[in-house]
Amino acid sequence: MTNLPATPSSTDSGRQLLRHAVATVAYRGGKVLRGAPEGFSSFTVGEGGRSAGAILTHLGDLIHWAFSMVNGRREWHDSEPDSWNVEVARFYSALSVLDAYLASNHPLQAPIDKLFQGPVADALTHVGQLAMMRRLAGAPIKGENYYVADIAAGRVGPDQVAPKREF
Repeated sequence: MTNLPATPSSTDSGRQLLRHAVATVAYRGGKVLRGAPEGFSSFTVGEGGRSAGAILTHLGDLIHWAFSMVNGRREWHDSEPDSWNVEVARFYSALSVLDAYLASNHPLQAPIDKLFQGPVADALTHVGQLAMMRRLAGAPIKGENYYVADIAAGRVGPDQVAPKREF
């Protein structure tokens, strides 16, 4: 991959891989968001740390930032957390908007590798934080063999397929 802005014709495979990474964020994010216990939004691990709800809000901000980069705006916003359900909907909405742009013929105004190493990888990190917080809050999610998971580019909403192999 190059550090030059990509066009669909020159980086179809990179673009598809980025779409798959976005779908992976949706799939893994769905595991930690579904069935969160009442009050989980305000759960924190320690003094000064972000609450689960603040991390979820940050996830939405990251995906909005990625979209702003692909369309050439490069805007960052620190949003104020809303209710858990509102932030879950915002997260999936942002993923949907980003994926639709990636699936289009519009040129990417940011390098694919930078999009992956920045907002997408950061989103995966924060999904992992939420998974750890679920365990600490007494509501762990099941582990899974993600290699065999049915994750597909374009499937970025809350309705994900059932896990194939949890443990």
